Amino acid sequence: MYKGLSAPFINRPIATTLIMVAVLLVGLVAFPSLPVAPLPQVDFPTIAVSASLPGASPDTMASSVAQPLERQIAQIPGVSQMTSTSSLGATAITVQFDLNRNIDAAANDIQAAINAASGQLPKDLPSPPTYRKVNPSDTPILILSVQSDVAPIIDVDDAAENILAQHLSQVSGVSLVRIGGQQTPAIRVQIDPAKLVEKGMQLEDVRTQIAIATADSPKGALIGPKQTFTIQANDQLTLAKEWNDVIVAYRNGAPVRVRDIGHAIAGPQDTTQAAWSNGKRSVFLVVFKIPGANVINTVEAIKSTLTTLQASIPPTIHVSILSDRTTTIRASVRDVEFTLVLTIALVVMVIFVFLRNLWATIIPSITVPLALLGSCALMWVAGYSLDNLSLMAFTIAVGFVVDDAIVMLENITRHIEEGEKPFQAALKGSAEIGFTIISISVSLVAVLIPLLMMSGIIGRLFREFAVTIAMTIFVSAFVSLTLTPMMRHLRHLGVDVR
Repeated sequence: MYKGLSAPFINRPIATTLIMVAVLLVGLVAFPSLPVAPLPQVDFPTIAVSASLPGASPDTMASSVAQPLERQIAQIPGVSQMTSTSSLGATAITVQFDLNRNIDAAANDIQAAINAASGQLPKDLPSPPTYRKVNPSDTPILILSVQSDVAPIIDVDDAAENILAQHLSQVSGVSLVRIGGQQTPAIRVQIDPAKLVEKGMQLEDVRTQIAIATADSPKGALIGPKQTFTIQANDQLTLAKEWNDVIVAYRNGAPVRVRDIGHAIAGPQDTTQAAWSNGKRSVFLVVFKIPGANVINTVEAIKSTLTTLQASIPPTIHVSILSDRTTTIRASVRDVEFTLVLTIALVVMVIFVFLRNLWATIIPSITVPLALLGSCALMWVAGYSLDNLSLMAFTIAVGFVVDDAIVMLENITRHIEEGEKPFQAALKGSAEIGFTIISISVSLVAVLIPLLMMSGIIGRLFREFAVTIAMTIFVSAFVSLTLTPMMRHLRHLGVDVR
């Protein structure tokens, strides 16, 4: 009796079949659960720091805000790149760390740098600088346009920001919904400089009084012998005409009101932001997904939610899709999947043409999909995605998978042609070729070591590609050492397969 790695599986065909059925079922469950993406998920340790000082020029923001922060951030170890952009009243600093740097530890260092720079920052900053973790490789999966032919753009923004964005943020798989062309309603006080000089006043005088004119402060309560009433008065000013009556100063014993030096109007908070869709003013909703989420399922869930949300906003406001990233992702993944299926079909056809044996052709046609589905299960465990690189790895690995099956089949067939019974030929042939298949598999994986050891962004991208090929090779070796010889000796069970 010949012994080898395949002998227990050849002697127990039912157990071997059940194992392969289990691999098949796990693969069929794992395949639709794999996240779909154009490329592997690569998290770049990047943190964005932002600070604002309303009214400050870009030069002032760069010298007074950006430089103190940059000096402190530059001292953090592991910073590979730092860029800053200063604009009117705002500064944004993007800090990228080495790929092996922990993003949480880097965030703690950024907070410490902000605290260290606080003494050098302007004292009139409305709020301390803030930071957030970002991934520059993330791109929007969906861009929605919210517009109306009748309603003012401020009302459109209110529906987009307070209804649509909040509900879409709660959809499974969505990490962030940004507002593009935001038109937050506000009261804008426009001052005539000539009238201001005539009254002997400065803009700072007006700004100070306006800031305290609409404070919603506690009013207290009316306490009686038997009852107590809380005063519910609200002294906030919400209409433009109310602001025209606000007193900003006293000159010659007479009050100076806003209407004496200018006027208040209702308008957007920031007039420098705007968005257009098909030549019409709009508000954009830019949707991002969380890492590892299935982009196609997430977009489908968003579209389903939009159908319900349309009833929650005024009927004159319409939501349309400007950009759907899944369109290109579906097309590219579908193209690679077609290439993979075509590759398998061509390989099986070539086997049939040269071997001219139906059963010898059926065996690889079973083992190849089984090995690929088994690899899908391992990919799901590893947290990999179904993307162009992983599908390309499957396409390349088809040749390796077929090689293992053919090598095993040829050696067993050789013994059958020499007069051995199928059962004895399977035991003898698998024992002779088992170590060879293992050696071939290890050698193929060794070729992938440079890709596995490659550093940088390219290394991160191709690491999933190399690991996917390696997993497919090992699953193929396992199937070739177990299922292939067991199926080849079916004549021993009374089935004529020659």
